[in-house]
Amino acid sequence: MDIRIEGRSVLITGGSKGLGLAMAKAFAAAGGKVAIVARGAESLAAAEAEIKTLAPSAKVAAIGADIATAEGCNAAFAAAEKAFGQVDILINNAGTSQRAPFLEVSDALWQNDLDLKLFAAIRLGRLVWPGMAARKWGRIINVLNTGAKAPPAEGAPTAVSRAAGMALTKVQSHEGAKHNILVNAMLVGLIDSDQHYRRWQKSGSNESYEEWLGKLGASLPLGRYGKPEEFASLALFLCSEAGGYISGTAINVDGARSPVV
Repeated sequence: MDIRIEGRSVLITGGSKGLGLAMAKAFAAAGGKVAIVARGAESLAAAEAEIKTLAPSAKVAAIGADIATAEGCNAAFAAAEKAFGQVDILINNAGTSQRAPFLEVSDALWQNDLDLKLFAAIRLGRLVWPGMAARKWGRIINVLNTGAKAPPAEGAPTAVSRAAGMALTKVQSHEGAKHNILVNAMLVGLIDSDQHYRRWQKSGSNESYEEWLGKLGASLPLGRYGKPEEFASLALFLCSEAGGYISGTAINVDGARSPVV
């Protein structure tokens, strides 16, 4: 199946690295106009170059903004609208894995996690919603993790903010249905990403990154870590006409690792 989103404009937060960049590449290659949002100017420039190398004719906007703030969300949306005229698809992908024993999670850490993962999705959703509703077409994907369904011990604050993101997905899907705004969540398992690369660097391992990742993945049901491109392929499907009857779902992309369906 050759999935296309010809002419659709996509806003991807956390779009300069890892899963965000993989999705940006997939959408650009499928004919989409892609706005990637991140805080780092250097990583944005590098990501834009990668996307243009893969899809030379693609329209790409690299937007520097901190979406953990209301001002950053407003700026990111305004820049995407200025670049493409409208936002058809929103991918709420920005986030980090903040985990600690419950009693060690400070108020500041709770607030930071909720601002970045939950309130950014709420604020950006409010900004894109009116245009999507007026055009009777929209797609929103909230990128969460499997802890949203199966919160582990010492999984706060990230499992809690992700669980709230799953509830937000359901609320938005019900309200968006009459406007043909489809809203889904994709729950990340163990997938090769920039986050894992940083962990390898910090580990001080003498193994190559591929060897290190291979050993970690050997214990998983499929015997390997997931690939960013596999994750991006599902996102593209959900945002295409081929996925036009799928809304309100929270899909595990974890190679059968999660104990919860």
